Amino acid sequence: MKQVTQNLKSGKISVENLPTPAMKVGGILVKNRFSLISAGTEKSSVDLGKMNMLQKARSRPDDVKKVLLEIKQSGFLATYKRVMSKLDSLKPLGYSSAGTVIAVDPMVSEFKVGDRVACAGAGYAVHADVVFIPRNLAVKVPEDVPLEDATYTTLGAIAMQGVRQAQPSLGEKVVVIGLGLVGLLAIQLLKANGCGTFGIDIDPENVLLAKKLGADEACTRSADVNSLVKSFTGGYGADAVIIAAATRSSDPVALAGEIARDRSRIVMIGATGLNLPRPPYYQKELEFKLSRSYGPGRYDPSYEEGGVDYPIGYVRWTENRNMKEFVSLLRERKIDVKSLTTHVFPIDMGDKAYKLISGERSERFTGILLEYSKEVDASIDLVKKIEPKNDGQLGPRSDSFTKKPMQIGFIGAGSFAQSYLIPNLKKNSSVMLAAVCTSTGLTAKTAQNQFGFGAITTEAADVFSNEDIGTVFIATRHNLHAQLVIEALKSGKNVFVEKPLALDETELTSIAQFYRAADEKHMPLMMVGFNRRFAPLSIEMRRFFSGTGEPKVVNYRVNAGYIPLNHWTQNPTEGGGRIIGEVCHFVDFIQFITGSRVERVFAESIASDNSTLVPNDNVNISMKLKDGSLGIITYLANGDSALPKERIEVTSGKRASIIDNFQYAHFYEDGKERKSGNGKIDKGIADEVDAFIKSASSDRHSLISFDELVNTSLATFRILNSLSVGEPVTI
Repeated sequence: MKQVTQNLKSGKISVENLPTPAMKVGGILVKNRFSLISAGTEKSSVDLGKMNMLQKARSRPDDVKKVLLEIKQSGFLATYKRVMSKLDSLKPLGYSSAGTVIAVDPMVSEFKVGDRVACAGAGYAVHADVVFIPRNLAVKVPEDVPLEDATYTTLGAIAMQGVRQAQPSLGEKVVVIGLGLVGLLAIQLLKANGCGTFGIDIDPENVLLAKKLGADEACTRSADVNSLVKSFTGGYGADAVIIAAATRSSDPVALAGEIARDRSRIVMIGATGLNLPRPPYYQKELEFKLSRSYGPGRYDPSYEEGGVDYPIGYVRWTENRNMKEFVSLLRERKIDVKSLTTHVFPIDMGDKAYKLISGERSERFTGILLEYSKEVDASIDLVKKIEPKNDGQLGPRSDSFTKKPMQIGFIGAGSFAQSYLIPNLKKNSSVMLAAVCTSTGLTAKTAQNQFGFGAITTEAADVFSNEDIGTVFIATRHNLHAQLVIEALKSGKNVFVEKPLALDETELTSIAQFYRAADEKHMPLMMVGFNRRFAPLSIEMRRFFSGTGEPKVVNYRVNAGYIPLNHWTQNPTEGGGRIIGEVCHFVDFIQFITGSRVERVFAESIASDNSTLVPNDNVNISMKLKDGSLGIITYLANGDSALPKERIEVTSGKRASIIDNFQYAHFYEDGKERKSGNGKIDKGIADEVDAFIKSASSDRHSLISFDELVNTSLATFRILNSLSVGEPVTI
């Protein structure tokens, strides 16, 4: 399929040929017919992409702070490579489209194949032939509403939410500052609501268009606006002012304060300067509001991605209900969007369409649509096959998963994978990066461009069914790990899965039953990404304590940092929470250092009335191991980011050792101290990947025993049990 993309580093707009997106739980696949370029919002993205590195840094000071902190912890070169890798990626564009449903997840009942729908959402309703849309970001479109009109639904919902925030009543006089797409739609919505409307814009053509679309009065900013508004409102001033302009200047908010009546309402939909002048806002006791996109539910993952609706008795107008109402207004012919459309480009010319909003083409425009084929293209197959890059071959067929060079299939290619796992694989001369699979073709294409994968796909089945691929890396979101591990093992492929192995005991039991029932001699290698045991300082520490013959006491303090509740890792069904998703690292490390298994755990978390804190993210865990050792994990999300993330203290047999953030290690024996390390953080990822590849391509020796992997997962499950019951829990 075709999709419009932007390279974050160069800012270049291009049309890429990509696999169609994968179906996900709770959504639909839509064959787009039209998509709308939102000149205001998307111009900001285009302008940012064209900035040089210094300009990008100045425009994002918060990101610069994060980079500086990472340089302090990881060094300049490692940080530079990560930042450049992130920048050299493809970004989707667009967030408003309309088309026809071509596939429906079984969990979704409100849509069926063939339904005409309007779609919303950045990252979802993008400029592409086929898009995946979560159920709450799509609404049905009646047959008598043209799809090119329905393409404006997202912008219409944004304007509608702004109007709702202004709370206009019948007969009130409302001024709209900024007559771009959203402002012109707001004018029409206000008229449909029985309000008198007055429009203001710097462009005389927009003023004329506003009058054509129903504005009672309109003028340019250069006119005597105060006098004209006073005349329009009978001398009182505007009952409400809606700011739909896009400018860094604070002039719109200053003007709004001047023309508003006493105790008026001012609502900002657009993005302008926010330097509110005190005298008019204070003396008139004005109410100032910001309108959040297209309504309640926006930026709430449980609503937008999870499909959880808000009860209508408590939230009358959600973003989905705003979208539905806008489509109804289109059907009733109360909103005219045809007059807004000035250009329609075929998707193949998507890059040329953006030259209008960037100013490279000096041509007047308002609404710009991208058009797609009416029918599902014969080349769009929901069951995709891997096609090698540049018509090359994946290599000769292999009858053994120990083949050299190793053909690697990678499933999931997010930030961690692209920053750590894939670069270390690429360095290995015995490895061939055969294929990468992600839920969106754009992410796969970015990985292919950066690392040279031979093929891209959005279907994991393509990787498992390809007999040339002998080894699979899994780096998806956590809820997919167990299922993909089983499929990889069933297909006879070595598998490396990022932690955690499973999210619950049911998943873990499924893996264990399959693994233990198989013939060990013919079982592929399985590995979980517990990298810290492969760090040079970890190996040196284990060797240091190997001769004590006594139990050990291990104190592991983790300054993990805060992650908000709405992050996917905190979602119990998708991420499993941070104990299952990250504390497993430290449980594994303690088992590695002690050479023993955890047999009992006791955990306590903080108690707080602060709703932004996640109690289980601030926890102290005590573990008793079978050899008599003690492991104490203090996992913290309430510390300062300047504090190094990890510190490990181990004592045994009159010896002691400390690892400081995997930069340095201190060893104490016979009253003397020895120091090791070069100051660079090395948590063992490179050594872990190399060790796995070496084992997979030769003796297939398990680097971590299956029993250890099971014990680590069970320990994290029991930690949660202990937090629940407030007592020690046995494994």
